[in-house]
Amino acid sequence: ADVPFFSISGSDFVEMFVGVGASRVRDMFEQGRKSAPCLIFIDEIDAVGRHRGHGMGGGHDEREQTLNQLLVEMDGFDTQDGVIIIAATNRPDVLDPALLRPGRFDREVTVSLPDVRGREEILQVHSKKVKLGANVDLSIIARGTPGFSGAELANLINEAALIAARRGLKAITNAELEEARDKVRWGRERRSLAMSEKEKISTAWHEAGHALISVLLDHTDPLHKVTIIPRGRALGVTMSLPEGDQYSFHRKEALDVIAMTAAGRIAEELFIEDYSTGASNDIKQMTRLARKMVCEWGMSDKLGMVEYGEHEDHVFLARDMGRARDYSEATAQEIDREVRRIVDDAYNRAKTLILQHRDKVELIAKALLEYETLDGAHVKEIVETGTMKNPPYKEKAPPPLPPPPSASVPEPAEPIKPDFPQGGFPAPAPA
Repeated sequence: ADVPFFSISGSDFVEMFVGVGASRVRDMFEQGRKSAPCLIFIDEIDAVGRHRGHGMGGGHDEREQTLNQLLVEMDGFDTQDGVIIIAATNRPDVLDPALLRPGRFDREVTVSLPDVRGREEILQVHSKKVKLGANVDLSIIARGTPGFSGAELANLINEAALIAARRGLKAITNAELEEARDKVRWGRERRSLAMSEKEKISTAWHEAGHALISVLLDHTDPLHKVTIIPRGRALGVTMSLPEGDQYSFHRKEALDVIAMTAAGRIAEELFIEDYSTGASNDIKQMTRLARKMVCEWGMSDKLGMVEYGEHEDHVFLARDMGRARDYSEATAQEIDREVRRIVDDAYNRAKTLILQHRDKVELIAKALLEYETLDGAHVKEIVETGTMKNPPYKEKAPPPLPPPPSASVPEPAEPIKPDFPQGGFPAPAPA
C-alpha cells in the first residue's frame, strides 16, 4: 500500500494498572493520525476486545477501559480519516458485539485452510530453501495432504530435509516427503519403545480389525497404511487418507467411520478374548461423532432436524457456565439413548463383517507381526485374494550398540577376512 504500517499485539495494551491500556490506545491513534494515511494492525484482538460483562464475578476493569477507549477512537466524534485498522483473532466468537458494528471492524475475512492448488504453491515457496530430487512432484504431495495448514506444510518440508540429512542424501526424494507427511499427521515412529509380546499381539489384532473394515466399507477414506510401530502417543496406527479436499460429511460416511472405529475393540474381543485400554481414543471418537449426528447435524430419525444445545467450537467459560440448557431432561435421556443406539448398530455391523472374514483378519494380524507395517494395497490384496503376493520390505534389526569408550575390547586372534575377494563385491546370485 506504500503507506506507514504499525503492528501491535492486543496483549501489549493490557496492564495491571487501570488506565495504562487506554493511554496506550490513545498514543497509538495519535501516531496514526500524524502518519496518515497509514495502516494499524492489532494481532490477537481478543486479548483486549473480549465480550464485556461476562467475567466470572465481575469483569477485568483494565481490559474493559482499554476496550472502551478503542471503541471511541475507532468510531467516535473525531473522524479517523486515512487510518485503516486491521485486527486478527482465532476466537471471533468471544469478541464484544460493539467491535463488529459498521464503522469499526465491519469487514470479516475468514482465512480457511488451503485447497490442493494452494497447498502446492505453499510447498513450492518453502521448497526453495532446500534441494529437491529430480523426480519429486509436489502436486502429488499436495493431493496427499488435505486439511494441512501452511505451517504444517512448512514443517513437512523441514522434516523431509532432516530425514534426508540423517540418511546422508544430497537431495530430498519422494520417500522422504511421504515419511515427513506421515510424521506431521500421525506423529513420529517410536521404534525404541519396548513393547511386550502380549502388547504387540493385542495391537496387531486391534489394527487388523480397523484395516479390514476400512477396506470392506464403501464410505470410508481409502486405507493408506497400517502399522504396529508406536507413533505419537499410539501403540499402533491405521492411517486413512481422503482422496481430496472434503467440505461436507454425509450420514453414510459418519456411520461407516463409527463402524470402522469400533472394529479394533471387536477384533480384540473375538481373538484375544479380553479387552485392553487401546480402544479408549476410539470410544471417544465414536461417542463424539454420534452425538454430533444427533444434536447438531439432524441425522437422527427419532429426534429430527432440531439442534439440541448451542454448539461452539471453543468454550467461553464465563458465558457458557451461566447458560441454561434449552431442552428438557426427558430430551436429554432420548439423546443419550439415540447416541447409544447409533454406536451399537455400527458395532454390530462391524462385528458381523469381522466374523464373516475371520480368516482375513488373522492373515492381516500375522502379516503385521511379521512386517510391522503394511500399505493399503497389501491389506486390499489380502482381503480380495487371501494372500499377499508382494510382501513389503522387511527391515533388518539394527546393529548392536558399540561398547562404551571406557570398556576394553579384546583384540581378535587373527585378522578377520572379508567374505568377498579384494577389489570388489561378489556378483549377485541368480534370481
